[in-house]
Amino acid sequence: MADSVKRRAWAIFDRIVSDAAPNGEFTSPWREGVYEPDWEVLQKLLGAALYLKAKTTTQVPALALDVWTAYELRRAGFAPDAVWPRAEHPRVMPRPIAALIPQVYRDDKAGLLKKLAQQAPMTNVVATDARILGKHYMKQVDVVMSSWETGPELLISTKRMDSSFGKNAANRVEESYGDAKNLRSRHPLAALGFLYALRSTILTTEPDKALWLIDLLTKLGQEDDAYDAVGLIMLDYEVDGPEDSDGGLADEDALEGAGIADLHTADAEDDAPDVALSEVDDALRNLPVVHLRHDVVPDRLQAGRFLAEMVLHVLAATPVNFHADARYRYLNGGGS
Repeated sequence: MADSVKRRAWAIFDRIVSDAAPNGEFTSPWREGVYEPDWEVLQKLLGAALYLKAKTTTQVPALALDVWTAYELRRAGFAPDAVWPRAEHPRVMPRPIAALIPQVYRDDKAGLLKKLAQQAPMTNVVATDARILGKHYMKQVDVVMSSWETGPELLISTKRMDSSFGKNAANRVEESYGDAKNLRSRHPLAALGFLYALRSTILTTEPDKALWLIDLLTKLGQEDDAYDAVGLIMLDYEVDGPEDSDGGLADEDALEGAGIADLHTADAEDDAPDVALSEVDDALRNLPVVHLRHDVVPDRLQAGRFLAEMVLHVLAATPVNFHADARYRYLNGGGS
């Protein structure tokens, strides 16, 4: 069931992103030195997860945030295939393999594409998620930009919490702090970020917890050997939130992400038919409305600032002949 919901979610997510960037043409986010995120796409992606009534255990609610973050990095000018999750299946594929595909003869290309596109990923070739080795353990990272030549250049972890704030908010931040130390120790030049999404009900149901958590997130981005930037997105919607939406992982999922267990070797419904276009159209016509409460997020944690810091960190840490499009977009809309 979880795989079925996730497959339906990907079909809707991909349509939202492709409609926003027709023919792969992404708008530039830079306006007079300021990074302006595409909030409409984020609202639609978040609404799609609510429309599907996806439980947290399906990973779909948090996946909406990952898809949007990857989409924003492509808007910034980074090569589409370099940013994971990719905008099509397979979601994680090394750039040299992507570059190989156009050079393969026609008769061989069909077979290669079929192998790469199968739902059960080809082990050690493509994957459904990205796992990065830190100093002490493997870590599943939600949004990644990496290649064989450079190693990881950008690593962003995302968390989402729609309820159970008092019970789990501190645990999620503590886990992320440890993950930052683990990744930073092995990849000191990578842009390392943490993006947190909270439902705005925390402001009224647990205001003291909200104040404490926002302060903690601010301080989390001030450690020299942890995150380069931390962002907060405050969600406001009227429908029911995801079930069991405490923002955490079950023990077995955490072990799998760390490379200790391999519990999901293949989707349970590999032979399921593709999601019908009519279902995607129906979903897009009936997306629940999600508002974004920018007014309650401190400037230091604004998502636009977070994305700008991630982009500029990558550009500063690489030679001038790397990421030419991203540099061009910044210089022609972001600054000098």
